[in-house]
Amino acid sequence: MTVYFIGAGPGDPELITVKGQRLLRSCPVILYAGSLVPEALLEGHNAELVVNTAELHLEAIIQLLHEAHEKGQDVARVHSGDPSLYGAIGEQIRHLRALNIPFQIIPGVTATAACAALLESELTLPGISQTLILTRYATKSEMPDGEQLGDLARHGASMAIHLGVSHLSRIIAELLPHYGSDCPIAVVHRASWPDQDWVSGTLADIEAKVQAKGFRRTALILIGRVLGAEQFADSALYHTDTQHLYRP
Repeated sequence: MTVYFIGAGPGDPELITVKGQRLLRSCPVILYAGSLVPEALLEGHNAELVVNTAELHLEAIIQLLHEAHEKGQDVARVHSGDPSLYGAIGEQIRHLRALNIPFQIIPGVTATAACAALLESELTLPGISQTLILTRYATKSEMPDGEQLGDLARHGASMAIHLGVSHLSRIIAELLPHYGSDCPIAVVHRASWPDQDWVSGTLADIEAKVQAKGFRRTALILIGRVLGAEQFADSALYHTDTQHLYRP
């Protein structure tokens, strides 16, 4: 018996990996985070038990996993995006290890990747930014030392900010000294879902645009000079003068 932590992707049912879909359709038990995982993703399953864990606390979830283990049933534990990012799997894994229950993690497409695709942007452009910072805005729990938004923003790298759209004015105030008022920024609501929507602008005007859209939750903030950039150097990878193993 194995518990499979499966990344369901950002919302589009077709953005789950082939491996993730195969396991989802073969496991006799499915526990899915229904707040962000679409029910359409569950179509074609043959599970005996399907539970939306959005309504459960951690202890109840662990109990279900333990019961499946006692019965020798594989479990598809489905999380949105990639389970290694803000998926709360660490605490579940700690319990599984204590109970000697085997598990595997199946990666998934991140919300950041879906947003970049929607915006038709490469987040790492030569000469502009070669670093992408994934973070969240601290509200209910504090960020570790050195990971406050201002600490990260001083690098000027491309940045994806989770769980922050309702605090956009504070975020802008912290970003402005490091990126400048003319820096491109985009806010994407429910990327890859049927009702996806987004707005682009600069740090100077994005707040008004987001207010006009009415985005209040389930939105990702992307900031960086890579957004909409047209002037940048070609990469060395495909340059005619670059030699490597496959192109001597």
